[in-house]
Amino acid sequence: MIRIPVDLREMVIALAGQAGEAIMQVYGRGFEVMHKEDDSPVTEADLLANRIIVDGLRRLTPELPVLSEESALVSWEERQHWTSYWLVDPIDGTREFVKRNGQFSVNIALIHQGAPYFAVIQEPVSGTLWHAARGELAYRRQGLHDSVLHVRSPATAPLQVAMSRSFNSAQGEAMLARMGPTQTLRLGSSLKLCRIAEGQLDVYPRLGPTSEWDTAAGQCIVQAAGGNVLSLATGKPFRYNRRPSLLNGHFIALGDLALPWQSWLAD
Repeated sequence: MIRIPVDLREMVIALAGQAGEAIMQVYGRGFEVMHKEDDSPVTEADLLANRIIVDGLRRLTPELPVLSEESALVSWEERQHWTSYWLVDPIDGTREFVKRNGQFSVNIALIHQGAPYFAVIQEPVSGTLWHAARGELAYRRQGLHDSVLHVRSPATAPLQVAMSRSFNSAQGEAMLARMGPTQTLRLGSSLKLCRIAEGQLDVYPRLGPTSEWDTAAGQCIVQAAGGNVLSLATGKPFRYNRRPSLLNGHFIALGDLALPWQSWLAD
C-alpha cells in the first residue's frame, strides 16, 4: 500500500480549489458550448480547469503520468505499463454546468495498481470538498474544517436512491421498481457518490454510459466511508486502466454492503 504525504494531499486539494474558482469565473458570465467527437459538450471552463490541474499535478509529481478527459488521450500501448497515475475529470457534469443547475464537480484521483488510492472531489458552487485515501478515513471539508464521513449502514426503508439527472434508462427505472419502498434524488455528477459517503443516500444504480474518470474519485471516497462501487457484471469493485477502453460497464454504488442488490437485477 502506498501512503499519500500530508503535504501532497493538501497541495492537490488546493489545486482542486483553484480549478473550482476558475470554473466559477466562467460560470458567472456567458460562455460558448462546443462539442467533442462523441457529441458531449465542452466549454472554456473545462479547458481552463484542465490546464490548472494537469500543469499542477505535473509540477507536484513529475514522475507520474496524468490521464484527463480534456487532454489528448494516451494510447493503450503506452498506458498499459503505468503502475501509478493521476486520473482527472476537470468538470464532471459539463451538461449540468451548461444547464447552470450547479450540480457539477472537479474529480482528481490517484490510481495505483488499478485501484483508486487517493481522491479529491470539489463542488465549485459551494466550495465543499471531499477527500479520502485508501485504508484511511473519508472527509468532507467545508472552509478549514474536516468532518469524518460514514455511509448509512444498516440502510432502512425507504431506501434513499440517487438517479442520474441527465441520463435515464428503462433498465434503471425497472431496477428502481424492484428495490421496494424508495425515495429518489436526481443529481448530477460524482456528487451522488459523495452523498452516499456522507450517509445521505443509500444506493446509486448506473445503467448508462460513464468513463473511468467519472467514477474513480467517488469510488475512493465511498470505499473509505464504508461503502463500495460494484460492477454489475462481476460484483466486484471497478478496476482502472486494465483494458484499452476507458468506458465503464454498468455499476451500483452502495452504502450498506448487505443490501440485496443482486435481487434487483433483471432475470
